[in-house]
Amino acid sequence: MIDFHCHLDLYTGPREVVETCRSKNIYVLSVTTCPKAWYGTYELSKHCPRIRTALGLHPQLAHLRYQELELFDFLLTNTRYIGEIGLDGGKGFKKHWAKQLKVFRHILKKSSLSGGKIMSIHSRLSTKYVLEELTQIEGIPILHWFTGTSNQLKKAIEMGCWFSINPTMLNTKKGYELISKIPKDRILTETDGPFGKIKNKILYPWDVSIAIEKLSIIWKCSPLDTECILKNNLKSILNSNL
Repeated sequence: MIDFHCHLDLYTGPREVVETCRSKNIYVLSVTTCPKAWYGTYELSKHCPRIRTALGLHPQLAHLRYQELELFDFLLTNTRYIGEIGLDGGKGFKKHWAKQLKVFRHILKKSSLSGGKIMSIHSRLSTKYVLEELTQIEGIPILHWFTGTSNQLKKAIEMGCWFSINPTMLNTKKGYELISKIPKDRILTETDGPFGKIKNKILYPWDVSIAIEKLSIIWKCSPLDTECILKNNLKSILNSNL
């Protein structure tokens, strides 16, 4: 199983979550919300070969943590994964748009100059602007929890974007319809735990099994075949030249 976007450090009892992931042999991309969180999050799972820690600065925290960009630059060579980054046009965050944009542009530029990174990107109510910023950027952009329009999805696919899909998305009509339009070879699974929930129940990395079951329905194949497709997709990203 693959959880390509979760916040291991923000679970209650994160070490237990890490050990369960290890025992279940789950591949996890553990994203961070600010550069200062990278050290502690990396320490949580540094002995787990299937867990990777991404370096991020969440757009909802950009106005509070932009001073950490210098630390971001310092840590950049420690990982090939960047996340969670992006833009957020939601209520309460749009007023900090200028700061969000400055932070996002800085991260994209530095990541691109470093040869390109695998990036897990937040685009809530801001897909149009995220896609504009990704033009001519080196790296692999993975749009986490995509909620844009069908036209924006088409553009993102044409640009070469990937998508990480969680059970919560597949629990909505819009999400289900959007996901059915994404090429099979551009999809990975995620949970966004502990923020991702179904019926107020927090999702854990092993709950990607729910997404696998629903993707198998969309793709009209068995869950085992779905797992094989996802595994090959992961290999494709990991074997990139970044």
